[in-house]
Amino acid sequence: MHEMMQVGSKKWQNLIYEGAKNLDIEIDKRKTEKFAIHAIELMKWNQKTNLTAITDPFEIAVKHFLDSIVPVKIIPSNASLLDIGTGGGFPGIPLKIILPSLSVTMIDASRKKVSFLKHIIRTLELKNTDALHIRAEEFANKPGVKKKFDVIISRALSSMTSFAMTALPFLNKEGAIIAMRGNVSCDDFQLLRSSVNKRQAILLDGDTEAFEISVKRYSLPYLKSDRSMVSLKKVQGSVFKVQG
Repeated sequence: MHEMMQVGSKKWQNLIYEGAKNLDIEIDKRKTEKFAIHAIELMKWNQKTNLTAITDPFEIAVKHFLDSIVPVKIIPSNASLLDIGTGGGFPGIPLKIILPSLSVTMIDASRKKVSFLKHIIRTLELKNTDALHIRAEEFANKPGVKKKFDVIISRALSSMTSFAMTALPFLNKEGAIIAMRGNVSCDDFQLLRSSVNKRQAILLDGDTEAFEISVKRYSLPYLKSDRSMVSLKKVQGSVFKVQG
């Protein structure tokens, strides 16, 4: 049983620091302080707006913040990142805090959640960071967004395959799609592979796409909670593999 603590307290920040170290991710005091501000504001706004069902300080630290930063090692510096269905800003804002050179666009279908995100962006003075109240399907019709992003990421996915198909139009030539979720079964993986193959077969604009699909399995610090990070990366030639 974890000990009681307040969201954003020194004890809470130390939990983040030690958890990041466990994930082999460097984080300094200034960044844990920004995480704390995000978490405190999340809890304040959550009293009147449904931003998250997770309200326990320990679980907020681990399931929201530490889980959000797991992909940092596969995201290039200066990348343009699109976070689809970001909710309270996860993983977009923690990733921006850890990797300040990122250009981050977060989209969500909830106006109240986007209002919160704009407040956090202002409060933390996050540059090259935006939050938009729009669905991914509508966003795809906006001028200039197709094939714009280096990384498309989501933790809010009911179906890994449907997320991948939604994300593909936004992905640039050498980009990657990252889906973060609970354990991925062989059936999930095969369905994803089959859907990508079908998409390759029906492309009509003469473009060619090939993807390396990999799965990294990990456990969150402090919890016996199995998670999976599935990435699709555009490559030359068609390659499918499972890692981890």
